Amino acid sequence: MAYTMEEKYELIKKEVAKYTSKNPIEIIKSIMKKDYINIHGPEHHFLDGASFLIAYKNAGGMMDIDNALDKLAERSIKMPGAICGYWGVCGSSTSLGAALAIIHETGPLSNNEFYKHNMEFTSKVTAIMAKIGGPRCCKRNAFISISNAVMVGMESYERKVKRKSKEQLRKVANSRYETKTNLKKSNCSQKSLKKEVIKKIKNAHI
Repeated sequence: MAYTMEEKYELIKKEVAKYTSKNPIEIIKSIMKKDYINIHGPEHHFLDGASFLIAYKNAGGMMDIDNALDKLAERSIKMPGAICGYWGVCGSSTSLGAALAIIHETGPLSNNEFYKHNMEFTSKVTAIMAKIGGPRCCKRNAFISISNAVMVGMESYERKVKRKSKEQLRKVANSRYETKTNLKKSNCSQKSLKKEVIKKIKNAHI
């Protein structure tokens, strides 16, 4: 069955609302199996951020999730497909950037640390993806964006949004375009994290 992008967005919105998991990787992997989600396509521009928002809400984040998903859909549907190749920026990183902006309540006139944190997040994730390279990167980059967004969420709010362990994340993110060296670059090094964040990651291991 063929779906319009608007129909896909509605289906994603309804599907993510069903989940009670605090693990955005677990959520997105499950929804990726649906027939309306292509392996590669602009629906990831909404799906990636939506999976993170619902996990954040389930972890105790105070938000109107319906309103948050509507805002994310309004922003992400403006991004065309293949912007990684045509614009030089990944739709997954911008989807998570939009999700963080919704959580942080930042906008173009914001003048606070969250504004800078959002920009630092998208630039960091883009740099990681650039080192790995393409093509056909939607699913892999979703895992990279989400795993890094979890770190931002932990450091900013100390929410217990679960994250796959380092080895598990490597396994799900692995593709024929990645080498062992690239995998090390694509994941946050635990040594670089604050001690309290490391403890939370360990406690959240599945």
